[in-house]
Amino acid sequence: MSSEQAFFQLQNVRKVYRAGAVETTALDGFSLDIQEGEFVEIMGPSGCGKTTLLNIVGMIDSPSSGRYMVAGADVSHASESRLAEIRKGNVGFVFQSFHLVDHLTVFENVELPLRYLKIRSGQRRRRVREVLELLGLVHRANHRPAQLSGGQQQRVAIARAVVGDPKLIVADEPTGNLDSANGEEVMDMLTTLNQEGATILMATHSAAHLERASRVLNMLDGRLVSDVATAAA
Repeated sequence: MSSEQAFFQLQNVRKVYRAGAVETTALDGFSLDIQEGEFVEIMGPSGCGKTTLLNIVGMIDSPSSGRYMVAGADVSHASESRLAEIRKGNVGFVFQSFHLVDHLTVFENVELPLRYLKIRSGQRRRRVREVLELLGLVHRANHRPAQLSGGQQQRVAIARAVVGDPKLIVADEPTGNLDSANGEEVMDMLTTLNQEGATILMATHSAAHLERASRVLNMLDGRLVSDVATAAA
């Protein structure tokens, strides 16, 4: 992959966690380019560094050393407030455990990122309706998370992730808490979003969805051990 074209780029990134005298290396000299429009899946055993990688790419965490570039700008040592500002316009998150706000409706949960972006109310309503229609959730707009199935909750989480039209969707085991049917439905939605131009970086334990990706990365002990283009590329 051409690093000159990469929108998100990690260069020799290390991430070390320290707890007293104990030091744990979660990423060890990790380099990765992500081009706009790719669907990249990350495989590897528990503890291999997948979630740490997602957190750094998503600017929830920062490298201990190495460089992380977003659109050519080095954000490796940016302040938390600066990372939050960049993240708002560039990254949407989908988590295994949904992380919906229980007392808000589906509409209000999806609307949250637009409030943080200070989008005007009329524009927010139009954009939320567009996304709910895209993901088949309009009839659930006034329901609360407890009134939804697991698959429906994950669809709401995806809607919330994409409503701000981010450059990158970061998905951490998005089908991990779902049965196979709901998992396939979620993967169908992610595939559709990718086909419409969204860039996706997804961590998974399952090999069942690898044909959806344009690239598959394999990690072990904080290192990238393979980076393979698929037939979908």
